[in-house]
Amino acid sequence: MATDVITLITQDHRTVESLFDRLKKGEGDTKATVAELHALLVAHARAEEDRVYPGIDAHHGVEEHKEAEVLLDALVRATPGTPEFRSTLEKLVASVQHHVEEEESDLLPQLRKSADDKRLQELGRAFQERRNAELKALGATAQTTGDATKAELYEQAQRADIPGRSQMDKEELAKALKRADS
Repeated sequence: MATDVITLITQDHRTVESLFDRLKKGEGDTKATVAELHALLVAHARAEEDRVYPGIDAHHGVEEHKEAEVLLDALVRATPGTPEFRSTLEKLVASVQHHVEEEESDLLPQLRKSADDKRLQELGRAFQERRNAELKALGATAQTTGDATKAELYEQAQRADIPGRSQMDKEELAKALKRADS
């Protein structure tokens, strides 16, 4: 399984995008999806700020994390299905998409140029440890599967390069992802 920091960060970005899609479509338990999104975004941001950003010029990224956390807290407080919820979700999606685009087009390529493979692996382990500790502190599972569909779990398993994933059912995929994350 790839554990370099760039791969781990971009995997989280894709997971967040799938959670946004689920919320926009009204699929599954909205409150549970919001809780999963909250845990993942907070853990991801703190891991980046503590383990990745100190080595690069990422002050703007920290500010964007703060903006996203304010919107995320408002989303948690909003009642699903209301105009306030939809408006807050739209603002959060726009804010996070902007951040992801900047990070993936500027910060991460900068990091790839400035660090060798060994350093990217070290940063990946540090990022993952910090992220998982934060998820645990927030009461989330290390692999945020929540009420993910089999297709979403399969996508995560594909990104994690889990062998035999195409023959696994939903429960087996969730277990394999949990093992791969520890």
